[in-house]
Amino acid sequence: MPSTIDPGKRFYRQLAEHAGLDFVTFDPAAEGTEEYRAINPLAARLLSEQICRHFTILPVSYAGGVVTIATASPADDVARDVAVSLTGRDVAFVVAAEDELLLAIDETFAGWTEGNAPDPRLEGDPTVPEDHDLDAPWAPVTNPGSPTRLGDLLVARGVATDEQIAEALVEQERTGSRLGEVLVHNEIISEDELVAILAERFQLPLVDLSEYEPDPAALAQIPEPLSRHLRIVPLAIDDTTLYLAIGDILDDETVSALREHTHLELRGFLASRNAIDQLLQRVHGGDYVAVAKSLLLERFPDECANRVLSNGQKAFLIAAVIIVAVLIAAFPIPTLIGLIAVSSIFYTATSLYKFRLTYNALGHTFEVTITPEEIAAMDERELPMYTILVPLYREASVLPKLTKGIDGLDYPKSKLDVRLLCEEDDDETVPAIQAMSLPPHFKLVVVPDAQPKTKPKACNYGLLQATGKYVVIYDAEDQPDPDQLKKCVAAFERAEPRVTCMQAKLNYFNANQNLLTRWFTTEYSMWFDLLLPGLQAEGVPIPLGGTSNHFITDRLIDLASWDPFNVTEDADLGIRLHKAGYTTAIVDSTTLEEANSDLNNWIRQRSRWIKGYLQTYLVHMRHPFKLFRQLGLKSFISFQLVIGGTFIFLLNPIFWAMTTMFFFTQAGIIQDIYPSFIFYAAAFQLFIGNFIFMYLNVAGSVQRGYFDLAKYALLSPLYWGLMSIAAWKGFLQLFYAPFYWEKTVHGLDQPTT
Repeated sequence: MPSTIDPGKRFYRQLAEHAGLDFVTFDPAAEGTEEYRAINPLAARLLSEQICRHFTILPVSYAGGVVTIATASPADDVARDVAVSLTGRDVAFVVAAEDELLLAIDETFAGWTEGNAPDPRLEGDPTVPEDHDLDAPWAPVTNPGSPTRLGDLLVARGVATDEQIAEALVEQERTGSRLGEVLVHNEIISEDELVAILAERFQLPLVDLSEYEPDPAALAQIPEPLSRHLRIVPLAIDDTTLYLAIGDILDDETVSALREHTHLELRGFLASRNAIDQLLQRVHGGDYVAVAKSLLLERFPDECANRVLSNGQKAFLIAAVIIVAVLIAAFPIPTLIGLIAVSSIFYTATSLYKFRLTYNALGHTFEVTITPEEIAAMDERELPMYTILVPLYREASVLPKLTKGIDGLDYPKSKLDVRLLCEEDDDETVPAIQAMSLPPHFKLVVVPDAQPKTKPKACNYGLLQATGKYVVIYDAEDQPDPDQLKKCVAAFERAEPRVTCMQAKLNYFNANQNLLTRWFTTEYSMWFDLLLPGLQAEGVPIPLGGTSNHFITDRLIDLASWDPFNVTEDADLGIRLHKAGYTTAIVDSTTLEEANSDLNNWIRQRSRWIKGYLQTYLVHMRHPFKLFRQLGLKSFISFQLVIGGTFIFLLNPIFWAMTTMFFFTQAGIIQDIYPSFIFYAAAFQLFIGNFIFMYLNVAGSVQRGYFDLAKYALLSPLYWGLMSIAAWKGFLQLFYAPFYWEKTVHGLDQPTT
């Protein structure tokens, strides 16, 4: 390496310090100092001689997937952009004296002609991943006389054109994604074509995993969670070597750790990531589904809805029923008066609390607001991987609309990990997906048949394979705002550290289809545009919506993800999240769904929701004093009135029946159990309570801008009657089919403008 060194380096040291970069020297006399840097000859040739001389830059090392490039002009952004585009890797710059750089470039390319062979010291085992440290003794052999950059190879093999590579390089520069990923996700090349080219480029052997059955002895060498995390599959084993299918690059630290763990040499075989995922599902599907079913139960058994009532709750309810029965037998009228008084107080408290929350939110913006200017200013190179989980069951008819909606998201396709979660026995949706030509970022995940057959169990299964920093659930019919993912990324970056979930607002695209959809829309507008923002402003637990909740993936896993036994896993997770010290924020972005337009279908759906809220209440009230300590007074009261307020739907028919009975019969017992103070309180609740709930639905419609729907909110009492029918269905089902998932049929909409 350079032997004649200009000693005047002070200027370049100051330049490096000003730019916040390291200063390096190639002077052999400085060997052993922190500034000395040896030049790796293979890394140096990642850029052509013409590029190095034109910009006075030189790659000096390549380790951990990062190319370190020496420059004499750290402020030269053009040189940086060119280096990123041409190497196709992450780049880190260091500063060196210009005369040292020029001398190093001379010596690096001296005598290098098209017919030269690689440096003999670099020859060895060719089975090395792309990002392997080029200073290591088992680096890949490439022929410098043939195209070595990915784009050149693709053009040389006729897989892509120069124009396509140029366009992909522009997108790579914009998004920060790997060139190969950009080409695959833009459907210029297939994943199999990319893998074949990479195998040729780095002289890695290929393996077809479609019918491969790994050796159980090999599988036993690496724990399943680690295999899943690294996206590797042990295939075979002999006395000295473990043979692995790899779908991505293993860094040196990982390779060393695996060698130390297995006490074996490693030899990698390249396969597509999709093939790796499919093989992992095939060999570990039973383990995945066991984790999906039991993770919460094993880690936090008292938080799981696998049983309706705890032993303590059973004893309490039996004792309460006996005491009330004895009191009614001994003191019928006073006991009934007491029960009605307690119910009226609870009714009134729930009404006033929801009124206060929504009134405070009316005309205010408590949710996180991200402006279009902020979205436009985002650097797509900094955007993280985002996993989208889409649980599906008998949803073949909505698949085209679903894929179109997700493809319409304003987010780099190479940074999307879309998992379509289907049950194994779904002979409608699975074949339909397999028959579709889905974009590369869509992956079919077949969930092995196991009880409970619920949406949260499927989501838990999909979460095990998620690769995103963030994860969101969308339902089959969802139409999220195109910029929703970017808004959530920006919202997380702005939020306080405790924020773990961003809940987008939900509403409907077929609001005006019929009277039922209009009622449904006024209710949703109140809930997501007023009530949930009001809860956020209060700093109390927020029951999440069933879709469009965006999570920090690692924290969601730490919370043991969703409860597979709870049929409103969303509301339950919102409470557990708050108990763990995390918070939820509402983001000002909307996902449009299909409002249920069929009455029987609506009752099935609503009965499941109410059953799930009752499950959630019973689970978290297993230890009420502990819950009080975890939540604090304000949040504990909010939980009682928002989640516990679900019981109102069960009480409504009882009070309506008593009112009707008195109106038609003037029954004396009705008068007896309604003394004046109870009568006036009940009358207040009847008139003021009904007014409050109608007002809330009107206010929600106005807040959303649905002024034409406000008049339908005045008919809300009829809607509440339907809710009570669904509530009693869900309540009774809680005791004979607590985990049964009432399927909601989609595709019944007639969209209106």
